[in-house]
Parts: sequence; C-alpha cells; structure tokens
Amino acid sequence: MARVLGLDLGEARIGVAISDPDERVAVPAGTILVKGPPADLKAVAALVREQDAGAVVVGHPRSLSGERGAAARHAEGFAEGLRMILDVPVHLHDERLTTVEAERGLRAAGAGGRERRRAVDQAAATVMLQSWLDG
Repeated sequence: MARVLGLDLGEARIGVAISDPDERVAVPAGTILVKGPPADLKAVAALVREQDAGAVVVGHPRSLSGERGAAARHAEGFAEGLRMILDVPVHLHDERLTTVEAERGLRAAGAGGRERRRAVDQAAATVMLQSWLDG
C-alpha cells in the first residue's frame, strides 16, 4: 500500500491532504498557492514524489443536483493534466459539501474567522480524501 494525495482545487489555493501508508486515515498536508498551469501541475507532481504517493484524488465539485459546472470541468481538466505527467493513478471524487463540513469542523474546534479561512482548503481536502478512503 502507498499514501494517497488528496486535492481540493480552489481559486487561490489548492488544499492538500495525505493518507497514512495503510490508506485508512487522511490528514491535512498544507496548501499550494495557485499560480496557474503548468506551475500548479508541477507543484502537485513534486508533492507526489516527496510523499511517495501511489495515487492522487482530485475533488470533483458537482452541484447538489449532480450537474457539472465550470469548477467541475476545471477539476476534470486538472486531473487529466496530472494523468499526462504522473505515473500514478489520478481519480476524481465527489466533493459536494466538503467545504461546508470542513468549516463546521473548524468552527466546532474553536478556530476563529481568519484561522478558518487559512485552514479550510486543507480541511476540505482531508474530508474529501477521507470519504474516498472510506469508499
């Protein structure tokens, strides 16, 4: 088994989570500041190498009705770009409501507004990756 890298794509930051080597638990692993292609793809590829990840899971933000909007198409394109440069499987995983769940968890943990904004991307990536691992 190998670690799995989870990504929550945002407009300003990409939230990153990583699994344990047994692929049971996801933990926050930071953020990548969005600079645009190809820099973002290269940054993820570097993380895959650094973390010795055996797979990548990209959050797929569909609407509540399941429709694909601009963000979902962006995630699909990003995942395809990763598939072209990585030698590990790249999966898309439904991330509906992960940011809401992440914010709720951070608020319950007592994180203030500014602290929540800094941590929400990696928390959302963690929620999404844990959902994929549990599936």
